[in-house]
Amino acid sequence: MTSPDADTAGLAGTAAVVLVSGGLDSATTLAIARERGHRTHALSFDYGQRHAVELGAARRVADALGAAEHRVLAMPIGEFGHSALTDPSIAVPESSGTGVPVTYVPARNTVFLACALGFAEVLGAQHIYIGVNAVDYSGYPDCRPAFIRAFEYLANLATRAAVEGRTMNIHAPLIELSKADIIRRGTALGVEYAMTVSCYQPDGEGRACGKCDSCRLRRDGFLEAGIADPTRYR
Repeated sequence: MTSPDADTAGLAGTAAVVLVSGGLDSATTLAIARERGHRTHALSFDYGQRHAVELGAARRVADALGAAEHRVLAMPIGEFGHSALTDPSIAVPESSGTGVPVTYVPARNTVFLACALGFAEVLGAQHIYIGVNAVDYSGYPDCRPAFIRAFEYLANLATRAAVEGRTMNIHAPLIELSKADIIRRGTALGVEYAMTVSCYQPDGEGRACGKCDSCRLRRDGFLEAGIADPTRYR
């Protein structure tokens, strides 16, 4: 796994696939990839999420941050159910609990990174960016550094590119940052957070509930960063 502080010399002009959900973290990640000089290819997923307005936000983010292209891939893993983000019969919790929460989507980041890896091979790209975070997060097992390291190891075993000597790099530049640090970093890079959607249950206009775990982390992050929260709440 590439360290957040790794030497990024020589990245200018190189292609990178960036996973873009439309939320705060992925927007910041796309801005960081752009700052490093990558030619960015944004990849989003229509996976059956109940908060599908995030795909509109993803398009806005990709356009605003100069992605060379933005693809939305249909990947209906939500059909398996068992997550409050894909199954409307499961309520989105409005208080923090212990353990892995019901908003965890089974194997989501594994599937998304696998698709990004395939896209990267087609592009001839050796860099994939994902906005996972292990500090201010909801307890998801696929946001941990150990997972990112393991996937990078897999990527360098399972691809033609790696076999032919082109190392595949999984970048997780936010993984050691607090939400406030992420917001400060993105603000310095010119990210307009008003165009992002983080809420687990926004309305049809993209307005946040202000009650779910994601809303709480986002709101507290802006407060700690000392930056006005541009989120539209219903």
